[in-house]
Amino acid sequence: MPIEALRTPEERFALLPAFPYEPHYVDDLPGYEGLRMAWIDEGPADAGTTFLCLHGEPTWSYLYRHMLKEFVSAGHRVVAPDLFGFGRSDKPVDDDVYTIDFHRESLLRFIERLDLTNLTLVCQDWGSLLGLTLPMDTGDRITRLLVMNAGLPIGEPISDGFAAWKRFAANAPDIPVAGLVASDVQGPFNLFDAVAYDAPFPDARYKAGVRRFPQLVPVEPDMPGVDLYVRARAFWSNEWDGESFMAIGMRDGVLGPAVMHELRGIIRGCPAPMEIPEAGHFVQEYGGKIAKAALERFGLT
Repeated sequence: MPIEALRTPEERFALLPAFPYEPHYVDDLPGYEGLRMAWIDEGPADAGTTFLCLHGEPTWSYLYRHMLKEFVSAGHRVVAPDLFGFGRSDKPVDDDVYTIDFHRESLLRFIERLDLTNLTLVCQDWGSLLGLTLPMDTGDRITRLLVMNAGLPIGEPISDGFAAWKRFAANAPDIPVAGLVASDVQGPFNLFDAVAYDAPFPDARYKAGVRRFPQLVPVEPDMPGVDLYVRARAFWSNEWDGESFMAIGMRDGVLGPAVMHELRGIIRGCPAPMEIPEAGHFVQEYGGKIAKAALERFGLT
């Protein structure tokens, strides 16, 4: 049975001077037929390295605009998909459609469809909650990791900050997406940025994914996803042999230094993190210098 979904009108994305990239679309991913997924694909198609940039909640590929420029300027390819429910991708209207498996499988099918190889996985927030589970089932496609403000929850108690966000997302009649990002960013954030973050969501009907994601984090032992993240932790501790780079937005009260240092201890061979004192949760808003540092670390300048 087809999944009922909304499609954001393209004119909503007309005023994005900082993001002048043509979107690409696919609507026949196996298991997702009829749902259109959007992505940005910049840089040489035959580049030796591809940066796969996965956004989180409640953002979209626009979040990577600063990092994208640095990666492409260094001669690499950047692929930045919008998860279903976000950005230019279709937005299922039923909250129950949104599960960890629904999103994870769509990314696996997307990587296969584009036949992406020699990937540097770039991820934060839900981009990491999903992305950090991908290398276990993608063979040798992913060779490097750039991870920011993230975690691998396995049913343990949550912080007061996340508990408050979870309650808000569950009960607010409408979630002010641009306002959430703007309140987290201490650096430059202009009217066009606000327009961009609100663009995917003409009204609350389009925000099922925004409402749903906080409720999916496995913060109790019997929640779906715990087994997956236990497996992911074992992979990163025992099987990962690629290069890693970590950056931390130090002002993040949910996925900040404590959580990130725990994650560093899980990722085999992960070096000391780059700390961004002025950055909060949406650390990619300060991503230009992170991208430059990661390129240098990986020898890809």
